[in-house]
Amino acid sequence: MISKRSRRPGMPELNTSALPDLIFTVLFFFMIATHMRTISQKVDYRTPEGTEIRRLTRKSSIAHIYIGKDKNKKDSGTIIQLNNDIVPLNDLTKRLIAERNLMSEDDRAMMTVSVKADRDTRMAIINKVKDAIQQANIRRISFSATKEGKR
Repeated sequence: MISKRSRRPGMPELNTSALPDLIFTVLFFFMIATHMRTISQKVDYRTPEGTEIRRLTRKSSIAHIYIGKDKNKKDSGTIIQLNNDIVPLNDLTKRLIAERNLMSEDDRAMMTVSVKADRDTRMAIINKVKDAIQQANIRRISFSATKEGKR
């Protein structure tokens, strides 16, 4: 007579046939949902400290301006970078208007310029940049800073 123990079936195997579909679905989701950095920073700057700090919410309507020293040259003067390009100060207004024209209608109305300047940048340069932004008819300006005591 055969005992009950010898008739018991083994552990069923795990079906992994849908696993590649699941992996590609998750990979595709993260490729779409992740924001890739499209601006390569050419300016070296140290952010000043501030007390009233808020995050910008609508990322698609932001133009980034970096003010500081050239990363590739040690003893260079102050340079200005608009998104990915180094821009002379006298061309900044024209370039900002061109950036605004590339945006959708909704983003144009909400366009914000984020200025990230080195803490040692002279105020005369920052004022000229601010004037160029206003001449481009952009009314939202954000100056970046870090919280006091946090570096």
